[in-house]
Amino acid sequence: MEKKSEGAEENLFQKLKEYTEVQFSLFKLRGINKLAASMASIISIVVLIVIGGGILLCFTIGLSLLIGSWIGKIYAGFFIVGGIYLIAGLLLYLVRDKFIHRRVADKLIKELLN
Repeated sequence: MEKKSEGAEENLFQKLKEYTEVQFSLFKLRGINKLAASMASIISIVVLIVIGGGILLCFTIGLSLLIGSWIGKIYAGFFIVGGIYLIAGLLLYLVRDKFIHRRVADKLIKELLN
């Protein structure tokens, strides 16, 4: 009788060990999946920012040259456009928590929890 109970206990222990290993592997795979999805989102955002930055740079140079030709001094157009960007940057800095920080945090939490 003792042999049967020892065999059952050993079988139960083996099944428990296999279950634990499977659960740990599943946990690792879920973590890797979340990390891959997050990295893909970050990389796509970075690529879009780089492309958008290049487009913005072209428009900035064109607008600066246009304003400079209207005024008669090319360098003045660059200062005017730079001042516009300075004002826009200060405004973004003042509202960063409401518009930027909260949206990024919400997006990151949503990515990690789904």
